[in-house]
Amino acid sequence: MRVEGISSGSKGNAYIISDGSTDLMIECGVPMSKLMKNCDIDSISAVLISHRHGDHCKAIAKMHDAGVEIYAPADVFDAYKLSGSGCNIAEPFMPFKVGTFSILPFDLHHDVINLGYLICSLATGERLLYFTDTYMVKYKFEGLTHIMAECNYSMRMLRENTELGLVPLFLKDRIKVSHMSIEQLLEFFKANDLSKVEQIYLIHISDNNGSPVTFKRRVKKLTGVPVEVFT
Repeated sequence: MRVEGISSGSKGNAYIISDGSTDLMIECGVPMSKLMKNCDIDSISAVLISHRHGDHCKAIAKMHDAGVEIYAPADVFDAYKLSGSGCNIAEPFMPFKVGTFSILPFDLHHDVINLGYLICSLATGERLLYFTDTYMVKYKFEGLTHIMAECNYSMRMLRENTELGLVPLFLKDRIKVSHMSIEQLLEFFKANDLSKVEQIYLIHISDNNGSPVTFKRRVKKLTGVPVEVFT
């Protein structure tokens, strides 16, 4: 499994996943020009989108115009006024296939409809779990080999920044019910079977309330698994 991060965080999210036979893009929340500089659009079999916010969908219309299949919650297509060929509605626990990938969407907790994806390669047998923009994942997973997980903020850093007036109270409250902290992520890891996990990728880290170096160290210490941070 090859996993590449084009961009991650509130400035925009886009990732490439390949099993050597099929290339997928997860999120397209950066300008089309940046996507074209970092990957061969013609090789992308489909784009998976978690939810309708701009940092996950910025290039959706141009990807659609380029003829790339898009899988997303129904309200994503409504928000960007897209319909017809190439617009595929993804729903929780309604699996679908793209090339050599079998994909299972599942519901997450955010302030809009949001999906995570369990992506299984029929070619290699690898199983990648992807989730972002959620304060919890209520499901357990077995046989995972790769995990792409939001690790947005530290409770301590968020509290300190709120006390300093750097983060408004309303924003603090929103973050706590729409994004995953390092503390919540560590609890997720404790609750799941990581015996086959080969690589963990931390994504969507806050510029102000997160620490890539500290988060990487804490996740590696708990799991014993190699950790890469996408920014």
